[in-house]
Amino acid sequence: MIRRLLTAVLAACVLSTAPLSAHPVPFSYLDLRIQKTALDASLVIHVTDLGHDLNITPAERLLDPAFAKTLEAEIAALVQARLRIGADGRTVTLPWTGIEVVADRNSVRLQAHVPLDRPVSSVTVDGPLFLYEPEHQTFINIYDDTELTQAIIAVGRSHVEYFVGVGQGITGVITKFIPEGAHHILIGPDHILFLIGLLLLGGSLKRLALIVTGFTIAHSITLSVAALNIFSPPARLIEPAIALSIVYVGVDNLLIRQGRDFRAWIAFGFGFIHGFGFANVLREMALPARALGWSLFSFNVGVEIGQLLIVVVVATALAAVRTRNEVWGRRLVVGGSIVVIAAGAFWFVQRIVFPGGM
Repeated sequence: MIRRLLTAVLAACVLSTAPLSAHPVPFSYLDLRIQKTALDASLVIHVTDLGHDLNITPAERLLDPAFAKTLEAEIAALVQARLRIGADGRTVTLPWTGIEVVADRNSVRLQAHVPLDRPVSSVTVDGPLFLYEPEHQTFINIYDDTELTQAIIAVGRSHVEYFVGVGQGITGVITKFIPEGAHHILIGPDHILFLIGLLLLGGSLKRLALIVTGFTIAHSITLSVAALNIFSPPARLIEPAIALSIVYVGVDNLLIRQGRDFRAWIAFGFGFIHGFGFANVLREMALPARALGWSLFSFNVGVEIGQLLIVVVVATALAAVRTRNEVWGRRLVVGGSIVVIAAGAFWFVQRIVFPGGM
């Protein structure tokens, strides 16, 4: 009985204090409808947010339809500057018009319609809409035929990407994630140096193909396992381990003897670790749930394209040096391996001592 009485008193206190906050939850709402050749949008904004950023006091003046109409162009300009809509990588300017008052929500609503010259495969929304209030969130409803997808943008998570339909969505995923995969390995000096270390000793085309294939199979497995959240070691362990793999390759080059070449196995073994490194980047890209398999496949294809570019360029250059001067070729192996060891050791120390500063 006492517990019930205390619960009732607490509830009464909460309810009685609620009106003290004129705008307790700073939200806005965006409905985005994707048609075959058009985008339709509806945006509901609380008058407190608009009042703050447009210096309107009191903000409730915006609940007067006549007054809100006089500020339609100014509100539309504010929304266009902060809420950016994209279709297939192109910015789409939505002509926000038709302002109306939504009195029961203390808000105003804007509408927009923009024709498109062709069906789109992906749509993006970037914000945030209001920065003065860190807790402000814009709830997004994306309608694609009869399907509804929901998302939120706010300070700290300001990007949403949606892939349209099944066929078109796959096209959008492929065109996005293949370049991302290639870009990631081409700007990753640790992955590049690991590959260079494996290629320094040269070898036949079959030998190099085995090395590349071993690395590809291994990192493809762990990339998928981590991206699907089946198993994902923390970056504070993976990043130093990648650095150690580079050191190991350089040392192995210096210790190798005639007839002993385990580079394919080294590439395979350490490929598992590098795959977890790739996955750390891929997870930050917000994989589309509707095309998860295609996004993984496309990102991996991109990684392989970038990897093959590196292999072709490096292997060709090394072979040219050996052909012209065998002594310089041997010196290049020793000198290159020392550089590989030094860089890997530096990254290892850096990633252990300053794990957040990489």
